[in-house]
Formats: sequence, C-alpha cells, structure tokens
Amino acid sequence: MGMLQEFKEFAVKGNAMDLAVGVIIGAAFGKIVDSIVGDLIMPLVSSVVGKLDFSNLFIVLGNNPENLVALADLKKAGIPVFAYGSFITILFNFVILAFIIFMIVKQMNRLRKEEAAPAPAEPPPTPEDVVLLREIRDALKK
Repeated sequence: MGMLQEFKEFAVKGNAMDLAVGVIIGAAFGKIVDSIVGDLIMPLVSSVVGKLDFSNLFIVLGNNPENLVALADLKKAGIPVFAYGSFITILFNFVILAFIIFMIVKQMNRLRKEEAAPAPAEPPPTPEDVVLLREIRDALKK
C-alpha cells in the first residue's frame, strides 16, 4: 500500500475529520471568548477594581532613559518589561473558556444519560424444541 493511499485512508476517517472540525470550531470559539472577556467582562471588572486596564500592568526591568510609560512604546524601544497584566488577561480568558467547556460537557453527559438504552426488552419466548429438550434432560436426571 502506497504512502498516498495510506494518507487518503487516514484523512477520510471519521476521527480525522471530527478533529479538523473541532480545531476550526475551537479557533472560532476562542475568538468569541476573547471578545467576551476583553469587551464585556474586563471593563466591568476594571470599573469595580478602579478602572484598571489589565493589559497595561507591567514592571520595567531595564533602563528607561526616555521615561516611556506605554507598554507598546517600551517594547518598541527594546526595554525589557515584565508584562503581568497580559498574563492576567489570558489567564482570565482560560478560566472562562474552561468553565464554558465544563458546562457544555456537563450538559452533553446529562443528555446522554437521558438517551440511555431503554429498559431491556423481555427475552423472546423459548422455542418449543428447546423446552422439549429440557424436559427430556430433566426426566433422564430422575
């Protein structure tokens, strides 16, 4: 079997296609969560905490002779910066994303339990020839 044939079989298997669809949907879902966090949740958190913009929280680690104050300007100038605010934002995104996925999986599991196999059907009646053979067996035991 040639390499091309093996690849073709792999690519058209259900698992590979499911994975591809999952990755694409996951990327789109990540953008939605980024928007939810950046555009909806973080402004609310910032207003409660004191109008902080977490993405601009940083500590300058190198010399700053020009006294730059914006994170983008510091990075452009090549001054080392410990940008912990970006990490807080990404961590917050992760927690929200993980919670949403948890809720989806929980709901899917609940639906699967409801779809569980119905009560087993009664077994079909024993065929007449088997009943006769059992009676003969029991009679011979006596």
